[in-house]
Amino acid sequence: MSAGLRVNSNLKRVASYQPVLYLALELGWSKWKLAFASAPADQPRRRDVEARNQSGLLSEIAAAKQKLGLPADCPVVSCYEAGRDCFWIHRWLETQGVRNVIVDSSSIEVNRRARRAKSDGLDAAKLLSMLFRHAGGERVWSVVRVPTEEEEHARQLHRELQSLGQESTRHVNRIKGLLASIGLALEVDKHFPQTLKEARQWNGKPVPEELRDRLLRDFERLQVINRQIRALNQQRNKTLRTKDSPTLRKVQQLLGLRGIGVNSAWLFVHEFFGWRDIQNRRQIGSLSGLAPTPYSSGDLRHEQGISKAGNRRMRWMAVEIAWWWLHFQPGSALSQWYERRFAKGNSRQRRVGIVALARKLLVALWKYLKTGELPEGAELADWQAKTRTSISSLDLSPVKRRQAS
Repeated sequence: MSAGLRVNSNLKRVASYQPVLYLALELGWSKWKLAFASAPADQPRRRDVEARNQSGLLSEIAAAKQKLGLPADCPVVSCYEAGRDCFWIHRWLETQGVRNVIVDSSSIEVNRRARRAKSDGLDAAKLLSMLFRHAGGERVWSVVRVPTEEEEHARQLHRELQSLGQESTRHVNRIKGLLASIGLALEVDKHFPQTLKEARQWNGKPVPEELRDRLLRDFERLQVINRQIRALNQQRNKTLRTKDSPTLRKVQQLLGLRGIGVNSAWLFVHEFFGWRDIQNRRQIGSLSGLAPTPYSSGDLRHEQGISKAGNRRMRWMAVEIAWWWLHFQPGSALSQWYERRFAKGNSRQRRVGIVALARKLLVALWKYLKTGELPEGAELADWQAKTRTSISSLDLSPVKRRQAS
């Protein structure tokens, strides 16, 4: 009886089997490498299409179904690595009825030999073999969570501000470097042209005309960048004051804490807390790249530092805000924990401690946004007062510029 039941169960499983076409894409700038198969034991069918050629990709999918003897309406499962093309391919594939997953490239297993064969075709075949294992329920990689188009577009403002800030820093450093070559150290502020005109070199001579013209052109470019920074800051502040949405309410909630500025609150929410469904503190550590990486093999035991595998913008900002949290929230439980554990140590121990504090602070902010539980001992502030200023690197000194975060 039991044998008969097993046979019937197997027949039912075979009868319910539905053929599926599996597709792995290796995305390049000019060519896309495709690898098709319908079973793990099949030899992959490899094809190339022009990059961003959507009709060509659909034609190759139809040709692969015909070549592999699959029904024209059989489902298609695909994957590709996260990278420059971001999410538009995923969204387009989903509209075509293709079930797609985007893979975190750093989570893909590789051969540990010092030298191994590497090509786009081999990478596509490797992705295809892992896609079969993923479809079978095996945990072989990390799948990227795809934001909505609105959530993706909302991240452009603060990312542009970060890029402009880096460009501004490069211009200021270049100007100071050129001045140092003739023995001058001038503050690069809105009075710089007049200061440069009055400046004298080590030998009492004025700044050479050619160098002065170059410095003024660099300063003009710096002014353009700072006008854009000021305009974006004004746009963001106006959005916070006049518009309402669940995401903006979270930004306002974080701004209500002392030590959290507009830059950090906006980034924390739009990169992290606004659209990710975080379940526990381990996910926060992993997504921010602040998770520890212990090494334990045989008698060897040591810590390798943080993973740095998550969102680098979150990690940079979290560490910076951790320092400011000590300054603006000295009475909080987190600041007192740091003072007990790390404040009396050497500089390396304090840096290790600030990373640990950054991770704890992110967890505390997540709980605050999710449950309304205020970090123990934290002080509140007026969030609207923080949105009434518009700053640029020419308006503030370096110290006040950092405090604006």
